[in-house]
Amino acid sequence: MAAVTIRVATAEDAGRILRFIRELAIYERAESSVQTDEAGIRASLFGPEAKAHALICEADGVAIGYAVYFYNYSTWLGRNGIYLEDLYVSRERRGSGAGKALLQHIARIAVAEGCGRFEWSVLDWNEPAIQFYQAAGAKPQSEWTVYRMEGEALRTFAEG
Repeated sequence: MAAVTIRVATAEDAGRILRFIRELAIYERAESSVQTDEAGIRASLFGPEAKAHALICEADGVAIGYAVYFYNYSTWLGRNGIYLEDLYVSRERRGSGAGKALLQHIARIAVAEGCGRFEWSVLDWNEPAIQFYQAAGAKPQSEWTVYRMEGEALRTFAEG
């Protein structure tokens, strides 16, 4: 297998990232939930107001995966953390070390920037991902339940 390399994504990667997002959504049984397009990815990840960061994983110059992360904050630690929104490697390249390389790359960023935490979510049925994360030393946070407000519920609540 070819060695993998990680690089910072650029606006020219927006189409690749969208393709990976769609592949991930299919894997996660949520294909219809993807509402963005290439312009949306370009604006949200690479525009002047972008708050998230993207990485591309390549083997032999071909993009085989990506990761998107952003900074959060812990009042208890008084420090920033990194939240991993997406980590995805193409099905045919899984097992090549690409996922571990992406995860370690972001962990190095977190350490270099003095972050107190590196966190992400995983679907409870995604056993391969759970095993991968636990093998890396990550621990599930079972005492917390994630809540989400979106769409009409978000608008209605915001309006008061």
